[in-house]
Amino acid sequence: MNVKKLAEMQKVLDERIVIEHGLEGKDLEENKILALLVEICELANETRCFKHWSTKGPSEQSVLLEEYVDSLHFFLSIANAHEYDVDLLFDTYQRMFEQEKETVTLVPAFKDVMDRILLMEKKKDPYHYVEAFSAYLNIGKLLGFTWEQIEDAYIKKNEINHQRQDKGY
Repeated sequence: MNVKKLAEMQKVLDERIVIEHGLEGKDLEENKILALLVEICELANETRCFKHWSTKGPSEQSVLLEEYVDSLHFFLSIANAHEYDVDLLFDTYQRMFEQEKETVTLVPAFKDVMDRILLMEKKKDPYHYVEAFSAYLNIGKLLGFTWEQIEDAYIKKNEINHQRQDKGY
Protein backbone atom coordinates (compact mmCIF):
# COMPACT_ATOMS: atom_id res chain seq x y z
CA MET A 1 0.00 0.00 0.00
CA ASN A 2 1.41 3.37 -1.00
CA VAL A 3 0.45 5.28 2.13
CA LYS A 4 2.35 8.40 1.08
CA LYS A 5 0.31 8.61 -2.14
CA LEU A 6 -2.94 8.21 -0.18
CA ALA A 7 -1.86 10.87 2.32
CA GLU A 8 -1.17 13.27 -0.57
CA MET A 9 -4.60 12.57 -2.03
CA GLN A 10 -6.14 13.23 1.38
CA LYS A 11 -4.21 16.48 1.70
CA VAL A 12 -5.66 17.71 -1.60
CA LEU A 13 -9.19 16.81 -0.49
CA ASP A 14 -8.74 18.40 2.94
CA GLU A 15 -7.35 21.61 1.43
CA ARG A 16 -10.28 21.77 -0.94
CA ILE A 17 -12.78 21.31 1.90
CA VAL A 18 -11.08 23.98 4.04
CA ILE A 19 -11.14 26.52 1.21
CA GLU A 20 -14.63 25.76 -0.10
CA HIS A 21 -16.20 25.72 3.36
CA GLY A 22 -14.36 28.78 4.69
CA LEU A 23 -12.49 26.86 7.39
CA GLU A 24 -9.09 28.53 7.04
CA GLY A 25 -7.38 28.88 10.42
CA LYS A 26 -9.90 26.65 12.22
CA ASP A 27 -8.70 23.75 14.37
CA LEU A 28 -10.54 20.74 12.98
CA GLU A 29 -8.79 18.09 15.09
CA GLU A 30 -11.71 17.51 17.44
CA ASN A 31 -14.10 17.11 14.50
CA LYS A 32 -11.73 14.68 12.78
CA ILE A 33 -11.35 12.55 15.91
CA LEU A 34 -15.12 12.33 16.39
CA ALA A 35 -15.63 11.59 12.69
CA LEU A 36 -12.98 8.86 12.90
CA LEU A 37 -14.70 7.26 15.90
CA VAL A 38 -18.10 7.45 14.19
CA GLU A 39 -16.74 5.84 11.02
CA ILE A 40 -15.16 3.03 13.02
CA CYS A 41 -18.47 2.48 14.81
CA GLU A 42 -20.24 2.37 11.45
CA LEU A 43 -17.79 -0.32 10.35
CA ALA A 44 -18.39 -2.28 13.56
CA ASN A 45 -22.12 -2.01 12.94
CA GLU A 46 -21.71 -3.44 9.42
CA THR A 47 -19.64 -6.37 10.74
CA ARG A 48 -22.35 -7.10 13.31
CA CYS A 49 -19.58 -8.68 15.41
CA PHE A 50 -21.13 -7.52 18.68
CA LYS A 51 -24.76 -8.38 17.85
CA HIS A 52 -25.03 -11.62 19.80
CA TRP A 53 -28.81 -11.25 19.80
CA SER A 54 -29.07 -11.45 16.01
CA THR A 55 -28.67 -14.30 13.54
CA LYS A 56 -28.10 -11.96 10.59
CA GLY A 57 -24.54 -12.08 9.29
CA PRO A 58 -22.19 -9.24 8.39
CA SER A 59 -22.60 -7.03 5.35
CA GLU A 60 -20.87 -8.00 2.11
CA GLN A 61 -17.10 -7.55 1.94
CA SER A 62 -17.49 -4.65 -0.51
CA VAL A 63 -19.64 -2.76 2.03
CA LEU A 64 -17.18 -3.51 4.83
CA LEU A 65 -14.27 -2.33 2.70
CA GLU A 66 -16.00 0.94 1.83
CA GLU A 67 -16.77 1.56 5.51
CA TYR A 68 -13.19 0.65 6.39
CA VAL A 69 -11.65 3.21 4.04
CA ASP A 70 -13.98 5.92 5.36
CA SER A 71 -11.93 5.70 8.57
CA LEU A 72 -8.68 5.73 6.62
CA HIS A 73 -9.55 9.18 5.28
CA PHE A 74 -9.60 10.58 8.81
CA PHE A 75 -6.46 8.75 9.95
CA LEU A 76 -4.60 10.23 6.98
CA SER A 77 -6.10 13.66 7.56
CA ILE A 78 -4.91 13.63 11.17
CA ALA A 79 -1.42 12.47 10.14
CA ASN A 80 -1.23 15.26 7.58
CA ALA A 81 -2.34 17.88 10.11
CA HIS A 82 0.50 16.82 12.42
CA GLU A 83 2.94 16.44 9.52
CA TYR A 84 3.70 12.83 10.46
CA ASP A 85 5.82 10.78 8.06
CA VAL A 86 3.18 8.24 7.01
CA ASP A 87 5.70 6.02 5.22
CA LEU A 88 7.74 5.69 8.41
CA LEU A 89 4.62 5.04 10.46
CA PHE A 90 3.40 2.35 8.07
CA ASP A 91 6.85 0.75 8.06
CA THR A 92 6.81 0.75 11.88
CA TYR A 93 3.43 -0.96 11.80
CA GLN A 94 4.69 -3.65 9.44
CA ARG A 95 7.77 -4.31 11.58
CA MET A 96 6.24 -4.17 15.05
CA PHE A 97 2.48 -4.45 15.20
CA GLU A 98 1.19 -6.56 12.34
CA GLN A 99 1.67 -9.85 14.18
CA GLU A 100 -0.86 -8.82 16.85
CA LYS A 101 -3.78 -9.49 14.50
CA GLU A 102 -3.66 -13.25 15.03
CA THR A 103 -4.52 -13.07 18.73
CA VAL A 104 -7.49 -10.70 18.54
CA THR A 105 -11.11 -11.02 17.46
CA LEU A 106 -13.23 -8.17 16.15
CA VAL A 107 -14.99 -7.01 19.33
CA PRO A 108 -11.81 -6.43 21.35
CA ALA A 109 -10.09 -5.08 18.22
CA PHE A 110 -12.77 -2.39 17.81
CA LYS A 111 -12.61 -1.49 21.50
CA ASP A 112 -8.82 -1.35 21.32
CA VAL A 113 -8.72 0.98 18.33
CA MET A 114 -11.22 3.35 19.95
CA ASP A 115 -9.23 3.42 23.20
CA ARG A 116 -6.05 4.10 21.26
CA ILE A 117 -7.67 6.89 19.22
CA LEU A 118 -8.76 8.65 22.41
CA LEU A 119 -5.25 8.29 23.83
CA MET A 120 -3.79 9.53 20.53
CA GLU A 121 -5.97 12.63 20.83
CA LYS A 122 -4.66 13.34 24.34
CA LYS A 123 -0.98 12.65 23.68
CA LYS A 124 -0.71 14.17 20.19
CA ASP A 125 2.54 12.44 19.27
CA PRO A 126 3.68 10.05 16.52
CA TYR A 127 4.05 7.09 18.89
CA HIS A 128 0.41 7.14 19.96
CA TYR A 129 -0.69 7.83 16.39
CA VAL A 130 1.12 4.72 15.14
CA GLU A 131 -0.42 2.66 17.94
CA ALA A 132 -3.93 3.79 16.97
CA PHE A 133 -3.24 3.44 13.25
CA SER A 134 -1.77 -0.02 13.83
CA ALA A 135 -4.85 -1.14 15.75
CA TYR A 136 -6.95 0.13 12.85
CA LEU A 137 -4.82 -1.64 10.23
CA ASN A 138 -5.13 -4.86 12.22
CA ILE A 139 -8.93 -4.63 11.89
CA GLY A 140 -8.46 -4.52 8.14
CA LYS A 141 -6.35 -7.67 8.34
CA LEU A 142 -8.94 -9.37 10.56
CA LEU A 143 -11.55 -8.56 7.93
CA GLY A 144 -9.35 -10.18 5.28
CA PHE A 145 -8.49 -7.07 3.28
CA THR A 146 -5.23 -6.88 1.33
CA TRP A 147 -3.16 -3.70 1.09
CA GLU A 148 -4.05 -3.53 -2.60
CA GLN A 149 -7.79 -3.75 -1.87
CA ILE A 150 -7.52 -1.02 0.76
CA GLU A 151 -5.55 1.28 -1.54
CA ASP A 152 -7.92 0.75 -4.48
CA ALA A 153 -11.00 1.31 -2.31
CA TYR A 154 -9.47 4.46 -0.81
CA ILE A 155 -8.75 5.89 -4.27
CA LYS A 156 -12.33 5.21 -5.39
CA LYS A 157 -13.80 6.74 -2.23
CA ASN A 158 -11.54 9.78 -2.53
CA GLU A 159 -12.90 10.35 -6.03
CA ILE A 160 -16.46 10.03 -4.69
CA ASN A 161 -15.65 12.56 -1.96
CA HIS A 162 -14.40 15.03 -4.59
CA GLN A 163 -17.60 14.48 -6.61
CA ARG A 164 -19.63 15.16 -3.48
CA GLN A 165 -17.78 18.43 -3.00
CA ASP A 166 -18.54 19.30 -6.64
CA LYS A 167 -22.23 18.92 -5.83
CA GLY A 168 -22.14 20.96 -2.61
CA TYR A 169 -22.20 17.99 -0.21
